[in-house]
Amino acid sequence: MKSEPIPFEGGPMDGRVLPVLGGPTGHPPKIYRIPVPDPAGGPDTVLVYRRVARGYSKRLGIQQGWKYEYDPAAGPDAGRPKWPWSKPDSRPDATPGGKPDDTDG
Repeated sequence: MKSEPIPFEGGPMDGRVLPVLGGPTGHPPKIYRIPVPDPAGGPDTVLVYRRVARGYSKRLGIQQGWKYEYDPAAGPDAGRPKWPWSKPDSRPDATPGGKPDDTDG
């Protein structure tokens, strides 16, 4: 697999350039997650960066490459598939509308 240096903009990684592995198509991933450990030993904080075009050429409009922009509003599950069975609210309520001991419903 080939890696390419990609700049990061915004957030704690602003101005850094990291080598990012390309996928089967040669493009880097659309969303790049960076887990940051908590110094107090709590849960990790996940920084989410989204892939955007670095720029376009003036004459032909050809894309010049990629960069990652910080997305503070995205949660740690941003960009992951939303399967219907993975949502906690997708299952109907198991109890009928009446009282729990009511057999008539």
